[in-house]
Amino acid sequence: MKKNLLSSTCLFLLVLINESLFAQATPLSKAKYVNDHQQSFIPRPEQDKIAQEKLAALEKKTGKKPNILWFVIDDMGYGDLGCYGGGAVIGAATPNIDRLAKEGLKLTTVYSQPTCTPTRSALLTGRLPVRTGLTRPILAGDKLTKNPWEDEISLPKLLSANNYKTILTGKWHVGELEGMRPFDIGFDEYEGYYAAEKEISQAFDKRRYPDLSLDSFKRDAYMKLGASADLVYGKKGGEEQIVKKTTSTNDIAEADEVLKDFTIKKLRELAKQKQPFFLEHCFMKVHADVFASKKYEGKSVSKYPFKDGVVEVDALVGEMVAELEKLGMLENTLIFITSDNGPQMDSWPDNGFTPFRGGKATTWEGGVRVPGIAYWKGMITPGRESADIFDLMDLYNTSLNIAGASASLPQDRYMDGIDQTSFLLLDNGESKRDRVFMFIDKNLMAFRMLEYKMHFKYTVDTRLNANIDQSTIYQTGLAPWLFNLYTGPKEEQTDGHVYNAWTAPIAAESKTILPTLKKFPPKDIGLGE
Repeated sequence: MKKNLLSSTCLFLLVLINESLFAQATPLSKAKYVNDHQQSFIPRPEQDKIAQEKLAALEKKTGKKPNILWFVIDDMGYGDLGCYGGGAVIGAATPNIDRLAKEGLKLTTVYSQPTCTPTRSALLTGRLPVRTGLTRPILAGDKLTKNPWEDEISLPKLLSANNYKTILTGKWHVGELEGMRPFDIGFDEYEGYYAAEKEISQAFDKRRYPDLSLDSFKRDAYMKLGASADLVYGKKGGEEQIVKKTTSTNDIAEADEVLKDFTIKKLRELAKQKQPFFLEHCFMKVHADVFASKKYEGKSVSKYPFKDGVVEVDALVGEMVAELEKLGMLENTLIFITSDNGPQMDSWPDNGFTPFRGGKATTWEGGVRVPGIAYWKGMITPGRESADIFDLMDLYNTSLNIAGASASLPQDRYMDGIDQTSFLLLDNGESKRDRVFMFIDKNLMAFRMLEYKMHFKYTVDTRLNANIDQSTIYQTGLAPWLFNLYTGPKEEQTDGHVYNAWTAPIAAESKTILPTLKKFPPKDIGLGE
């Protein structure tokens, strides 16, 4: 395993700097290492102090810890929302999410993982997928050699131990075997689908998959792979049950409406309790293949199903936030809206939009740079916008701090998330993160530090937009490729040592991850490349 990981990094790095210097920051970095099992971060003690005072004042006012609500949209591109340059101008207005961005904090430099399973696991573990073994989507027919969750410490598990009610609604896609389901790994309740939209609908889609849906032998063989296609409900400590069998594409078209109803039902129940909650609402849309709900079919100006799906997601976010306000819980709830990765370009025209290079399954900006909106009425000043770096893994540490449970942060493993509470809550808040490591499977592909992005390996689609189905990974040549994302955000022309003085220091900083992988060996759960 160690040999495999080291071989996946650029040889340029291995000869650049002695291993004994891995953890020593260069003069370019303000980040500090507080210990050997936590990602370095920029200390901001005064900022943290003010944020804690704000949280204490709110708890005194409400008599309880804050609620936490995440909206995770599937495969939405950075440019799909109006507040990020899309919306009506590309045929699908998003007034509800745009309003939350306007009345909260719009983050313009948020990073996910390249695909869904890695991001969804990283959100709930605060750890890079290369550490947990959840390095790519779990697909029908995969045979895992180990349950990755059996020795992971999930966020809902820690929040439950700190008196939080924990609920997940919607798409899971991080394992559906016993021991890997949401209610096995810490959530009190779950209603949703284990797989992605396409994996469920394709068996019923005569238009696009006739060789599967119209061939009874193949369809039966596909069903025997064991992947669940049904809407299920599960409760901690109890058996799961099927809520609704999936029998047609109409079922998946209406899935998000059904899931919205479940979340609203739970919010109404939670409003009657004194217990704070953590609720992660994961949309099925707008992952391909998008089938428009009857209520939203043709509601986008574009009229294309994907765009109708964007309009639906926006409307449902609006309904759930309105319900939260109606129940009197809005002022005590941090809301965070994001996407699990960039748009899936292979499914054009059933795909989202990004102004950046690449898309889902790549570590070009188009694959890993996603929307990120933090809204908290009365706690986050309206109209804020920041280009500081934020990684979705930071939500793990941040949620623990907001819940008053920072002491629960695991100490026996390497944690990649950073507590960003004060960044989100202060009017002049600054990020504590100055770097992001970007992997595909076990390959260290790229490293961002400040405005600079260094590629050691890169993907090339051998036909237009085939980032998943027809792409190849290449290694850079004599030196890594260095881009300045301020002057070249589309990563089209490198700066290199000719136009940039920071090639060697940034390469040195990227090596700081290597000893952490050596001291805390990554897990192999049987998910090959």
